[in-house]
Amino acid sequence: MMKQSLILSLLAASASAFAPAKQQSRASTGLRAFEDEIGAQPPLGFFDPLGLLADADEDRFNRLRYVEIKHGRVSMLAVLGHILTTGGLRLPGNIDFAGTSFASIPTGIAALSKVPAAGLLQIFLFIGFLELAVMKDITGDGEFVGDFRNDYIDFGWDAFSPEEQERKRGIELNNGRAAMMGILGLMVHEMLPTHDPYMINALVGYPIDFNAGF
Repeated sequence: MMKQSLILSLLAASASAFAPAKQQSRASTGLRAFEDEIGAQPPLGFFDPLGLLADADEDRFNRLRYVEIKHGRVSMLAVLGHILTTGGLRLPGNIDFAGTSFASIPTGIAALSKVPAAGLLQIFLFIGFLELAVMKDITGDGEFVGDFRNDYIDFGWDAFSPEEQERKRGIELNNGRAAMMGILGLMVHEMLPTHDPYMINALVGYPIDFNAGF
């Protein structure tokens, strides 16, 4: 059920992944009102095959953009984590008092059956805490959808020109879109009979012995 929920949520997010993002007031609720948003760019331009923005107002668009950005950010972390753990990187020590080491936990979906129930609960609660108390516009001063700086983390953002800020937001959107498709592909390939999410590597002559020893 957990695997199905993950896959369905990613599919739902990627369905609106190419629907574009710039906050500005609009009187029109037609599709043309969003055709110049950040993220509507070549080669696809404005792409909304499911009609999620048909008759949508600004609030609806901002909600979809918020979901897209959040799924994109989570997916980027997921892809990076999948690659790093496939490469053998693990935290030192044990994951529980029973002596289950991090090194004994496989990569990907297979890890769900190896992580102790208490560990899964802690992960769930931690994600819930981030969702409800951290990863949001707490101060209300966000300049755009997905701006979670909250007058605390900046990394020089205000020093960028408006053009550079727009370019970087577009880069984040596109990387997030690619990551949503990427982690979905890894999950699906992991469940195929070969259990090899990196099957493309084998096709080009660089096979990866995925989860060998687990």
